[in-house]
Amino acid sequence: MKIAISGGTGFVGLSLTKELIDKGHEVFILTRSIKNKKNTEKMTYVQWLNEGDHPARALEGIDVLINLAGESINSGRWTDKRKKNILDSRIFTTKEILNILNQFQKKPQAFIQASAIGYYGLSNTLTFTEESTHTGSDFLAQTVQKWELQASAAKEEKIRTVYCRFGIILDKNGGALPRIAMPYSFFVGGTVGSGKQWVSWIHLHDVVKAIEFVITTNEIEGPVNFTAPNPVSMREFGKTLGKVLERPHWIPAPAFALKIALGEMSILVLEGQKVIPNKLVSHGFTFSFPKLDDALKDIYRPVTN
Repeated sequence: MKIAISGGTGFVGLSLTKELIDKGHEVFILTRSIKNKKNTEKMTYVQWLNEGDHPARALEGIDVLINLAGESINSGRWTDKRKKNILDSRIFTTKEILNILNQFQKKPQAFIQASAIGYYGLSNTLTFTEESTHTGSDFLAQTVQKWELQASAAKEEKIRTVYCRFGIILDKNGGALPRIAMPYSFFVGGTVGSGKQWVSWIHLHDVVKAIEFVITTNEIEGPVNFTAPNPVSMREFGKTLGKVLERPHWIPAPAFALKIALGEMSILVLEGQKVIPNKLVSHGFTFSFPKLDDALKDIYRPVTN
């Protein structure tokens, strides 16, 4: 298949690109600059978002378009300017993706859009599936809702559209896990906040596998929760992490201190939601790492030559 990816050099995009190429697909990476980027037999860089760029010409005939672009929510303290950049980057790139889709003479089979479980809002008591109608009113929830609404225009072109509602993606070299694990490296790890908040997590390996699954499963459309089937409390997450790293779990990080240090951004660790991947499971997707203990052991397994 011919698959185009925006955000292909990001945290998820790098792993996804490698996997798709290894599986024999031809991948096109949308990038602001092709300078110093070398094409290969199976990977082509396509310039976009600059005046005079015509990415649709290079992408005509693709089978799937995947949009992973957007400024990281972990990129810094959430000032008013930062929050505007987080939202605007998602809306702007999604609009540009839709513009590309509109120019195609032959529409792709599927449009796969990044999203997040923040859509549902924050709760320690509710359980969310793709059928849940509950939506949040906090900044992240509103951002995700606007993001999905913008992307939904692709359905007007009769393109199968999927919103990948990512949970906390676990990997040793990216995402939130290195920051969460850092205190344990210095023997000062412990429960964050109350410890009762839910952590709906997923191993990066399963994220990539699930995107591949969505690409080839034509019956899947709309929102899809990209979380492991066994969410845990933050207390359990910390205890499990400490056990895997063979470090103590003992010094708590109180909520008030994190709110002072991180401001509004502290909701990323002090609040959460219990999210279940009903749609993936009901369509037969098999998680390689359904349990947190196994996921963390794989991530931190000793490197052997």
